[in-house]
Amino acid sequence: MRVFRHLAVFCTLALGTTPASAQGPAIHGVTGTIATEATIRSEHKAANKIVVATEDGVEHVYDAAKGLVVHGGNGPLSDLKPGTTVVIHYAPGNVAQEIDRVGPDGLSTTEGIATKIDRANKEITIRYDSGRIEKLKLTDRAAADVGKNVGPDARIIVYYSDDAGAKVTHYFKTAKVEKVGRS
Repeated sequence: MRVFRHLAVFCTLALGTTPASAQGPAIHGVTGTIATEATIRSEHKAANKIVVATEDGVEHVYDAAKGLVVHGGNGPLSDLKPGTTVVIHYAPGNVAQEIDRVGPDGLSTTEGIATKIDRANKEITIRYDSGRIEKLKLTDRAAADVGKNVGPDARIIVYYSDDAGAKVTHYFKTAKVEKVGRS
């Protein structure tokens, strides 16, 4: 009898858990959120799912977290139509925590050289091609989790909102530098 009781517990645990491989690979050392720029392919309000494609064409499916924040829209998923460019902030397990629309109804972009990233004071300093230097605020999420691979004097693209006359950075990434061939 005791064997059957242990077998029943084992079967319940085995059938009630999802294998780690079905959840996607774990990213060693990542405990916060990750962000990426993508284009909405489709959204499924009833299932709380968002399907996006990154610039390399790979499609990803994200679950909408409870309390999902969408900047630049009227409702959590209402304005996310196919073709909309967004920045998705997500936690391991592909759970979207925040979605920032990019474009006229959302974040603006600019490009320059990151001269200083001060995460403690939530600021980033950028030098533009014109030589002008500007200090922008970072959101809490950007200060904690974004741009960890951006080194000093890196050329970056900054995604920002204009909140009460102050530029607030939601996301930034290294800009692709196009190589010019010799003629």
